[in-house]
Amino acid sequence: MKASPILAILIATPAFAQDGGDVFTDAASNAKVHAASGFVCPSRIGMFDRDAVGERDPKASADFCAYSALDGVYGTITLIPLGGPYDPKTALVPEFQEEEATGGKVIGEKTGKFGGATVYSRSYSTLNLGDTHYRVQFAASAVGQWAVQVTMEYASPRDDAVKQDFLNAVYDEALHKLGGAK
Repeated sequence: MKASPILAILIATPAFAQDGGDVFTDAASNAKVHAASGFVCPSRIGMFDRDAVGERDPKASADFCAYSALDGVYGTITLIPLGGPYDPKTALVPEFQEEEATGGKVIGEKTGKFGGATVYSRSYSTLNLGDTHYRVQFAASAVGQWAVQVTMEYASPRDDAVKQDFLNAVYDEALHKLGGAK
């Protein structure tokens, strides 16, 4: 039996530490606060429960918050400090290459608004089963002195609104905590 592309992605995804160590601190309502930026990873975003926080790439000082919801919907937020100009499309090339290597096909690319932030995004089709289309969307934006990258795995059309709500919540928080919005 051949593994599905979604399963291949999950298997190929590197394991992340469950312990946020010094990069996240505890806050009210079981939230985790990113110590370097002040970005808040709440215990829930809509129907998503936070699964883990920690370091993603210590060399780049990149940290993450991972979320999941019932029915296999996943969202990962990655925070990366910026030392200069940021090109989201270029920054996401390693993720694009990995997605394409596992069989993902580009189905859309655009720059739009999520939570008030201007965000670049690219979507991939990974598997189609009848009327259900499994997708992976990569989104990224520079907010203040931070790159905020989000990876979503979901089924379309079932999870389209949930995906939109998650992205809006993440970039709204980013604008308020990282971009100086009040």
